[in-house]
Amino acid sequence: MFQSTTTDTVGTLATQGSTNAQEAELLGRVAQGDLRAFEQLYRSYFPRLTRFLDKMTRRPALVEEILNDTMLVVSQKAHTYNLSAKVSTWIFAIAYRKGLKALRDLDEPVDTGCEDVAGESRAEPRERLMQLQLRRVLSEAVDALSVDHRAVIELTYFHGAGYREIAQIMGCPVDTVKTRMFHARRRLKALLPDRLEDIL
Repeated sequence: MFQSTTTDTVGTLATQGSTNAQEAELLGRVAQGDLRAFEQLYRSYFPRLTRFLDKMTRRPALVEEILNDTMLVVSQKAHTYNLSAKVSTWIFAIAYRKGLKALRDLDEPVDTGCEDVAGESRAEPRERLMQLQLRRVLSEAVDALSVDHRAVIELTYFHGAGYREIAQIMGCPVDTVKTRMFHARRRLKALLPDRLEDIL
């Protein structure tokens, strides 16, 4: 069993290394003005960046603009990528900075709308209602976190980033990321128990 887990881990690391090598090659072609390479990179990152920016900013109307600003920087600065981090880390760092700038430029308060459940299920009406309520409660709890705390939660749980990678993306020490995660979890624990009891 241990051997199987080790083999799986090695396979996952090899796949991640291969993906990064492919993306680094694409980025090199982008730096040389290859439009097809840029389109491929854009399509690859569109869903991941959309989710990250939506969860980080809580401003659906701004997401596409921030994403396009991010990818514009990627196309203009592709020649500066130096392999010191994964391509995904480099791109997410640009998106994070662009997202922070967009939020700073806003004057209006953050709106907290509930999200629709992704994908229709064949669940019973009562079960479906509970899923909707649970998603709304979780979304509202995450909305109550600061931008930095939301970003750490999103990068960790939905993009599989480790603390070192998050530190590179956010431009801060690893210990700062750990502290933000600690406070984010503590805040979520404080917000959720009573609300979950009402639903369940």
